[in-house]
Amino acid sequence: MLSRPKKNILTIDLEEWFHANYHDDVFDPEKTYEVRIVQNTERLLALFAEHHAKATFFVLGHVAEQHPQLIRKIAAAGHEIATHGYAHQLIYQQTPAVFKEDVRSAKKRVEDIIGKSVKGYRAPSWSITPKSLWAWDILEELGFVYDASVFPIETYLYGLPSAPRFPYHPEYKGRTLKLLEVPSSTVRVFNQNLPFAGGFYFRALPYPLIAQCIKAVNKEGHPAIVYLHPREIDPGQPHLELSRKESFIHYHGINGCEKKLIRILKKFEFASIEEYFEL
Repeated sequence: MLSRPKKNILTIDLEEWFHANYHDDVFDPEKTYEVRIVQNTERLLALFAEHHAKATFFVLGHVAEQHPQLIRKIAAAGHEIATHGYAHQLIYQQTPAVFKEDVRSAKKRVEDIIGKSVKGYRAPSWSITPKSLWAWDILEELGFVYDASVFPIETYLYGLPSAPRFPYHPEYKGRTLKLLEVPSSTVRVFNQNLPFAGGFYFRALPYPLIAQCIKAVNKEGHPAIVYLHPREIDPGQPHLELSRKESFIHYHGINGCEKKLIRILKKFEFASIEEYFEL
């Protein structure tokens, strides 16, 4: 790992503006919502092409079903297609059987669209936690090469604070899995893992601090893993009915997110997970 070039990893959770997991009824899967993912994703593709960046797109099965041509366009641009599950449900709120079917159907849907196998998975809202470690075993059984569902911090919604900060092969029931776990990036400050590289953290923190954190992770010999959702560059999106706290987490910093992303793309070189690890 230490001999690798200082290229970083860019990931996109390809979901609509209304996909969120704060509480059970944030969105109604039976309801029809305004479509904004196409225009937002096409904007991201244009930015990535302009700055010669490649990304891993974790595609929600629901999105793949509704917009297969968008998935083909992403793949044709040279980006990796992975899966984000089907219905954007938290793993630890599912039984193993329900989870397995959700992921199996999502994987097949995407593979049928792009005509090649899918190697990676990311859980909605980083929901591999101490309550759902069994998911690793299922992912390996389904043929995944890597998982990117662990955040080595602790929040009210997600986190596995005991996890390593950098890619590793997890252990489950005394067995080291072949599955590669690619956790979200953190920096170590005062014996705490602090997030910086995506979502709310990317929107809330100033660019100089994010850039400094990416350099710090690179100095440790590892890629920083940046993650965003298409909605995060869309100030004009409709608003969900959320509590004050949830609304702050979901919308804070969206007006300046695209400009910050452009600065990051100009400063650093990005690859997909598949490309970086030569999977």
